Amino acid sequence: MAVPRVFMVRHGETEWSLNGRHTGTTELALTPNGEQRIRATGKALVGNDRLIAPIRLAHIYVSPRQRAQRTLELLNLGCKERLPWQQQRLHSDEECRTVARVQVTEDVREWDYGDYEGLTSAQIREKRKTEGGEDGNWDIWKDGCPGGESPEQVSERLDRLIGTIRARFHGPSMNTSQKDGAAPDVLVVAHGHILRAFAMRWIGKKLEDGPALLLEAGGVGTLR
Repeated sequence: MAVPRVFMVRHGETEWSLNGRHTGTTELALTPNGEQRIRATGKALVGNDRLIAPIRLAHIYVSPRQRAQRTLELLNLGCKERLPWQQQRLHSDEECRTVARVQVTEDVREWDYGDYEGLTSAQIREKRKTEGGEDGNWDIWKDGCPGGESPEQVSERLDRLIGTIRARFHGPSMNTSQKDGAAPDVLVVAHGHILRAFAMRWIGKKLEDGPALLLEAGGVGTLR
């Protein structure tokens, strides 16, 4: 029996991801290079004989941020339903490859960086040193972001989503026979920090322990 999977796709390159600025709530477009690389990822990894098989997808979660939604569009999954942010479906019936529903959810929006929005890690350390009287050290996995989210708050929303995925899609598949050995995979299109946090919580790891996974812009990860 095939084991259901969760695919994680980080949005493509933006100007801020290129220069290391923390991008939470700020809306930024993908760079031309970012769009090109996501299109290439779609061609290489999406297909019913490839890593991400549209026919096996049961559900797609995407961040409310436009950069994540544009990334999903460029993957060219061929969703039967109109994407929630579009006025109409942009491909024909013949091009439809999946009946998976696309759900925009705040649970996979990027970490709220609060006072650190738009700053690089070096700028954040300097800010903490000069304004807070601290030594300048900063670890988001332990310290969180003043004016934004703590690791506990991020864990809470991710645990909620993980519980839903396991209950609605993965749990039932382990108890029923799937046609052609297929299992209901789930796709999550989101952001760098939140996807690394998602992976840690998926395996029951605390955020304060720090991640072992690194996803570059446009990167793809798989969880079972």
